[in-house]
Amino acid sequence: MSKSLKILLAASEGHPFSKTGGLADVMGALPMALYEKNHDVRVILPKYRCVTDCKKAIEPIDIEFNIPVGSDSHKSRLAKSDLAEKVPVYLVGNDFFFNREGIYGTHGTDYKDNAERFIFFCRAILESCKALSFYPDVIHLNDWHTGLVPVYLKSEYAHDENFKSTRTIFSIHNLAYQGNYPADTIKLSGLPDSLFSHDGLEFYNQFSFMKGGLIYSDLLTTMSPTYSKEIMTPELGCGMEGLLKHREQDLSGILNGVDYAEWNPESDPRIIANFSATNLKGKLDCKRDLIQTFSLTVAVDTPIIGMVTRLSEQKGIDLVMDALEEMLNLGAAFVLLGTGSPEHESFFQKAMEKYAGKCGVRIKFDETLSHQIIAGSDLFMVPSRYEPCGLTQMYALKYGTIPLVRAVGGLQDTVKEYQAKTGEGSGFKFNQYEKKALIKSMNKALALYQTQSAWKNLMKNAMEENFGWPRIADQYLQIYQKALRCER
Repeated sequence: MSKSLKILLAASEGHPFSKTGGLADVMGALPMALYEKNHDVRVILPKYRCVTDCKKAIEPIDIEFNIPVGSDSHKSRLAKSDLAEKVPVYLVGNDFFFNREGIYGTHGTDYKDNAERFIFFCRAILESCKALSFYPDVIHLNDWHTGLVPVYLKSEYAHDENFKSTRTIFSIHNLAYQGNYPADTIKLSGLPDSLFSHDGLEFYNQFSFMKGGLIYSDLLTTMSPTYSKEIMTPELGCGMEGLLKHREQDLSGILNGVDYAEWNPESDPRIIANFSATNLKGKLDCKRDLIQTFSLTVAVDTPIIGMVTRLSEQKGIDLVMDALEEMLNLGAAFVLLGTGSPEHESFFQKAMEKYAGKCGVRIKFDETLSHQIIAGSDLFMVPSRYEPCGLTQMYALKYGTIPLVRAVGGLQDTVKEYQAKTGEGSGFKFNQYEKKALIKSMNKALALYQTQSAWKNLMKNAMEENFGWPRIADQYLQIYQKALRCER
């Protein structure tokens, strides 16, 4: 058996303390899965204002330190909480940077000083290790907000004996969000000017947090095997495809997992009735509840298409807007939960009025309602332009809500196309990003829905899929062990 590792996971958000998307779910579940395999696992996150709403005990630690950002110095005070009273969670506090209404911004606009905020956080991660006398074997970093940590380790901390054995893993959750800022950000970072170069942090004359993570981390991962290949192409490489191709041997695609303690129709406290693959009665109760919640006027045997999503082009929202009327004309109802760009929000609010009784929309973030939609819908649609992994389609599978997805990234890796001849498969997929392809796949799904015996068989197929974290944690541990063999 491999020795127990000291592992620090660092991210800009983590459930239940802060959340805007799937990254937070990973940070709430992966540490626990690693802990269950007998490793010393800890998590570090910013202490945002919303952290106080998480209903977890948060205790201040008598530890303070100063972090330079440009010519200014900012004080950080650590606080501590936990995941399931097992995994310590350290919260980096600074009211100037983190005591704000939003995590990254408000009203669809990023905070103008996000570069300074996450320079502060990156430096605080390493200073926290020193203050706590916790020197990890592996620091697992996530997305651009933590991308400067390996840069600091290999520059300012290069001769610190305490970190000489520390290795870094950098996980790309979404390559499109890169943390690119004006060139003079190098001055704010405190890093040597020499690092602002084509072989360093410069990216089209901007300072790039993401590029720092991609170049200076020992190994790289992303959220699905298919996405790991896609980001090495001009189409989805976002300008980083050459660098990623250069590091191809260091890049692995590992699917995200599902926390089945949180997402399980047999025990979910957020839905009106529980159910299982062997007893689906509660599924119908959940559908009735969904119809009532959204004031739909359709019969209970009407197929309901659900979406829980960020309203953005990445998620295929423009495709849904284009196809919505035709989908409803096919005899389906539609419910959506999400927030995003003002124009997308406005479209769906007007659609709810135009198609009253057949279309339900909630423009907000609501964890309970997301469970209710996933439990009560018949089909769950994820028509993304690209999708590093996606979690909602995996949640839907567990609830017997059949995914209809575009065959990209993690959607391709997690949904198996239904085969009428054999009855095998777990959902429906389409390839081309166009309304015609979406509607063709929708017609196939709705036709099968009319044969309830075949549909129930498909539901059971879906519910038997397993994307639990224990198996996925083993894959990360293999990457950690590989990283420890890397030369500094």
